[in-house]
Parts: sequence; structure tokens; C-alpha cells
Amino acid sequence: MSSPRFLSLLSVITVSVFLNAYSRSLPAPHETTVLNVASSLQQTQHILSIDPTRSSLLTTTRPEFEPKSIPLFLNSSSPLTLQLHSRDTLLPSHHKDYKSLVLSRLDRDSSRVAGITAKLRFSVEGIDRSDLKPVYNDEKLTSPVVSGASQGSGEYFSRIGVGTPAKEMYMVLDTGSDVNWLQCKPCSDCYEQSDPVFDPDESSTYKPLTCAAPQCASLEVSACRSNKCLYQVSYGDGSFTVGEYATDTVTFGNSGKVNDVALGCGHDNEGLFTGAAGLLGLGGGALSMTNQINATSFSYCLVDRDSGNSSSLDFNSVQIGDGDATAPLLKNSKIDTFYYVGLSGFSVGGEKVSIPSSVFEVDAKGAGGVILDCGTAVSRLQKEAYDSLRDAFVKLAKDFKNATSSISLFDTCYDFSSMSSVKVPAVAFDFTGGKSIDLPAKNYLIPIDDAGTFCFAFAPTSSELSIIGNVQQQGTRVTYDLENNLIGMSANKC
Repeated sequence: MSSPRFLSLLSVITVSVFLNAYSRSLPAPHETTVLNVASSLQQTQHILSIDPTRSSLLTTTRPEFEPKSIPLFLNSSSPLTLQLHSRDTLLPSHHKDYKSLVLSRLDRDSSRVAGITAKLRFSVEGIDRSDLKPVYNDEKLTSPVVSGASQGSGEYFSRIGVGTPAKEMYMVLDTGSDVNWLQCKPCSDCYEQSDPVFDPDESSTYKPLTCAAPQCASLEVSACRSNKCLYQVSYGDGSFTVGEYATDTVTFGNSGKVNDVALGCGHDNEGLFTGAAGLLGLGGGALSMTNQINATSFSYCLVDRDSGNSSSLDFNSVQIGDGDATAPLLKNSKIDTFYYVGLSGFSVGGEKVSIPSSVFEVDAKGAGGVILDCGTAVSRLQKEAYDSLRDAFVKLAKDFKNATSSISLFDTCYDFSSMSSVKVPAVAFDFTGGKSIDLPAKNYLIPIDDAGTFCFAFAPTSSELSIIGNVQQQGTRVTYDLENNLIGMSANKC
């Protein structure tokens, strides 16, 4: 006969075994983060109501700088800083509602992505640059149709000074372009911009480049007339600029100025630059601003495009911190413009998504890989990677109310109209080297209207190239350490 003590011990063991077995049968809770639905929807109204003519954006900056107070830098040893603004804060909105604004953004986005992939294809396939020439006659410069040789027009801008005395103007910031340029008088065709068009005759430091200048030889598309170098740049959205290639002094707010920066003086310009005077090229090519000022690093924080806030673009002053997520900054021997990053995959809900590493690698021909781009909005992934990421997210978001998207780019949308906030599966970028960064929920679930429809903000591409766009970068300080070939990402350091 069993003793009471033995029976008691047996009962404890039986219950313990049962509980352990039961706990193993329960699914482990996945990692979540909170999406502030109410705040996102409030911003959809706010961005449409911004009036730049009454904001500090246009009223606090001076039409000219004070030359005496600005140091001259001849190398990259000193920091330079610019304010950084989103495109939609420059001119009053003409959109009837937020959905119209989203469609406009995505239209430009699709064109830009097509332009980036075409530019890479030209480099990989070795298209002869001599086939791409500006066309001109005695009256004016005109632009030929250049199929595919384009990068896009960008979504963020900074205010810089050009010439002596410096004339301030808004310039599109673009990590996917190398050539700096601005609209110039006399205009044969200029689009509307918020500042007066630059007049090279009023700058004592403006110097046209000759056809023999090394900067002229570095242009992808150039020509010569009266021993003056002519340039042309075309973009994926149909925008283009054609004009004279020259050098002048560029002033970075009150932080400093640099002489003899090569830039295009565009006399024939058309496109969707929304009030900006031109473009500041931050790519990796020889003619980019970063290379011309011998920058060892640059850093930016892209604020939420719907917020109306501003941040900064910094050269040589922001260091990668110990707690930052880091990734290798990679090179593509076929093209030096784009910044390739070592991405190994994604995690959803705290679990790594199964994606072959080869999906994110540059192959021997120079195709494939992953680039960081501030001008692309929605990140594009090879279809295999996108399908795996989306399916992993959908599996953990099965309790959400599905919504039908009227935008073909998005295939996964939810109706959050009855919620002020919601816990959603966490999404993270995993980089080669072992580091990762968790994305804020608003960086991958974005409103496409003001009624509460939110979509998963990644998209598939048939191209071999993947792009990390600005929606996923918003609110994150991104530092390009050009000396050590590292990318650093730090959340909430804007």
C-alpha cells in the first residue's frame, strides 16, 4: 500500500509533467510594437493644411548670407551642416485629399525606381555613353529623349547658398545622383521655383568649365560648344536639366563655404522638382558634393514627410555610436553612384524570415544587391524576399480586419478606422555582421487615405536590385562613414 507521502509526490510529478507538456503546445508570443493610428491620421490632415508662406521655412532664412561670418574650408576637416526639409512643406498643397497626395508620391516613386534600375542596367550592360549627347542649336539647348538613363528627382531638400555674394535656394537632396545643378538665367525653359532663379552674371566666383576640364570628362552626358562644357541629366519621372557646366562657391548655412564646386547651370529644365532650384548630388561618384568637398562622412535624419518638421544634413560631424546598428557599406565595380548595404534579411515578430542570402548579394556582373536611397519612398524587394517578408507578417496579423487597397503597389492592407492604436508584429532589418534595427510601426504600416486604411509599405520588384527607401528610414539617423565603409543607423536621433 502506497504511503500518503509517496502519493503526494506522484501527484506533484504528474501535474508538473502535464503543465510542461501544455506549455510546449502553446505558441510563444511574438514581438510586437505599437502603431499610433490616431497620430498618423492627424498628420494626414496636417500635411494638407501647411502653408509655407506663413511658416518659418520661408521667413527665417535670409535672401543672402553674411560673407564675413562664414568660414572658408578648403578640405573636409571641418563640419558642415544644412537644414533638411520634406518636399511637401515647400509649396502649398493642391491635393483635394490625402489619398490624392499619396497617389502623387507613389507616381513619382515608381518613376524613380524605374530610373534607378535602368541606370544600373546601363552600367551592367556597358551602354556607350557617347550615344547619349545633349542636343542644341544656336537659339537654345534642348534635351533629347534618353530612354532609361535616369535616377529620379528626390523627396527631401536643403537650403544652400550659391555664388558670391551667396544666393540662398532650396535644392533637392539625392543620394542616387552625382551631378549638382541649379536653374540659371537666361531660361529658355524653367519650371516654377520658390526662390529667384540664379543669375551667374551676379556671382564674382562663377567660372564656366572648358571642354578639357577633368570635371567635364567625368560627366555621363556632355558636349562642347565654344569651348564651354555642356551637361545633361535626365530623371525617371521625365524631369531633365541641360546647360553649362561651371564652378562656383557653395555656402552651407552659417557653418562654412567651399570654393570651386562643379555644378550645372541649367538653362533648359523641366520636371517635378516642386519649387526647388536644383539638385544636390550626394552619390558616390566623382562629381557628387560629398566627393568634391572630400567628406569623410555624412549623415541625415529623414523626418516623417507628413509632420512638417525639419532635421539636418551633416558632413563630417556625426559619428557612428556604440549602440547604433551598423552594416557594411559595399561597392559595386560597375557603378559608383549608389550606396550598397550588407543586408542579410528580416525578422518579423522576433523571428528571422527564411530568405536565401544570395537574394541580397551583388553578382559577378554587378546586378542585384541592396542600396540605401533617400529619394525612393517605398522599399522595393526582389519578389522572393518580398513574398517571404509579407507572408511572415500576414501570418502574425491574421486577427486584423483586412482592407482592399485601391493602390496597385500595395497588396496587404488593413482597416484600423475603429482604433486609436494597435499592437502590430515587430519588423526589423538584419544586417550582415550580426546587427539589426527594429523599425517603428509607422515605418512599415502607412495610411493611404484619411479614413483609416493602412498598408504594408514594402513592394515587390522584378528587378534584381532591392532598395531601402525613405519610408523605412524616417525618424532614423543614417550615417555614411565613407572612411571606414560603414553605415550606421540610430532610431530617434533626429
